[in-house]
Amino acid sequence: MRYQEAAGMVVRKTAAVAALVGSLTVSGWTQGKQLTTEDYAQAEKFMGYNVNSLVYHGVARPTWMADGRFWYRDNGPDGITFIVVDPTKGTKAPAFDQAKLAAALTSATDGKMKADAWHLMISEIEFSNGDKTVVVGSGSRKFRCDLSGAGVCTEVVAAGGEQAANKIHGVLAPDKTKEAFIRDWNLWVRDVATGKETQLTTDGVKDYGYATDNAGWTMSDNAVLVWSPDGKMIATFQQDQRKTGEMYMVPVTNGHPELKVWKYPLVGDKDVTMIERVIIDMPGDGKAAKVIRLKMPPDQHRSTLCDDISCRGGSGWDDVQWSADGKTLAFVSTSRDHKQEWMRIADASTGEVLDVMGETATKFFESGNDKVNWKYLSKTNELLWFSERDGWGQMYLYDAATGNLKNKITRGDGNVTQVLQVDEKTRTIYFLGVGKEPGRDPIFHTSIA
Repeated sequence: MRYQEAAGMVVRKTAAVAALVGSLTVSGWTQGKQLTTEDYAQAEKFMGYNVNSLVYHGVARPTWMADGRFWYRDNGPDGITFIVVDPTKGTKAPAFDQAKLAAALTSATDGKMKADAWHLMISEIEFSNGDKTVVVGSGSRKFRCDLSGAGVCTEVVAAGGEQAANKIHGVLAPDKTKEAFIRDWNLWVRDVATGKETQLTTDGVKDYGYATDNAGWTMSDNAVLVWSPDGKMIATFQQDQRKTGEMYMVPVTNGHPELKVWKYPLVGDKDVTMIERVIIDMPGDGKAAKVIRLKMPPDQHRSTLCDDISCRGGSGWDDVQWSADGKTLAFVSTSRDHKQEWMRIADASTGEVLDVMGETATKFFESGNDKVNWKYLSKTNELLWFSERDGWGQMYLYDAATGNLKNKITRGDGNVTQVLQVDEKTRTIYFLGVGKEPGRDPIFHTSIA
């Protein structure tokens, strides 16, 4: 791969493995050398858990907030500092007093959570009251902290969270009033306030279920789907594994082993797992849900980022994006060998599908680094598209109606690794890049057109 991680970001294990394979091929395998414990120990020195701590002051895990600012982790020799950036004002500053927050978190849990100011495990941040109040989350726990005085935190989500309590692996609608989940291979929706459940599909069966997160080698109970912005439609699929071959595994245990069976296609198999894309329309007012099948052949169980349909363990569907008005759905179909991509837009009411444009890679297409870089700009009927066609990872702008290229957005040496945010009003794109400036890999922004 030509991608490199921005400084401070997690070093991929695959890169270390590639380095191992490359070094051993030159120095050992070509000479028939038997690999030794020392060879593996030398390679292990380059694994992420050994080298991540050696890179300081990178932009790690930038996360955008509703007010247009974003926060990220700055990894330094003393630990992690949380930084808030305001792109409009061109400013950045520490997100909060970390020592005060750590003390407040420790006090709120009666000492059970011994928070270290410079090693806080925070996965989400929300500000209010002029940034004097901050809601911080870590895993299933969330705390609201008033930092205007000495610092007081109150837990707002108990350990385990609501979903752990009801044991439903649901996907919340945008307004958080309902959630969709899988039961007996069919899709259901549950009203969060009343608990009322409504079945949306009825023809799902084993190996032919809706929204299932099951690639064989990885699986979960999560539903893979995307809600429309108004929460009245769901984009998902019915996954067909009925003819896919099976793989068997017996875990090593101290007791009686349990035979596990996976659906797992192998190279050369005639029948492989496929998905049939659908849109579920929920009109409300007591009317039954309607399943609209997209008018196209079944797709491969692939994405532009990985060999699975969802690259985040079933929590999200990266290659599917709704229009702002919920009338159209943009998605990318990927060939099994990852050499061919088809950018498509479907009419949500009829299921008609428009093939907008495509891309063919000689070896392997990947649309980004840990997140897709393409974006559906529905208000202007345009597409942001990522490609390495000039030898570097660049961004391009397409007309979504005609599929014609409008202009090349980024140029020169270096790769765009992650598109972080697109401001459609100012037509500005913010992205992480590597190799574009000597000695540093900052966040960049540029005009779309």
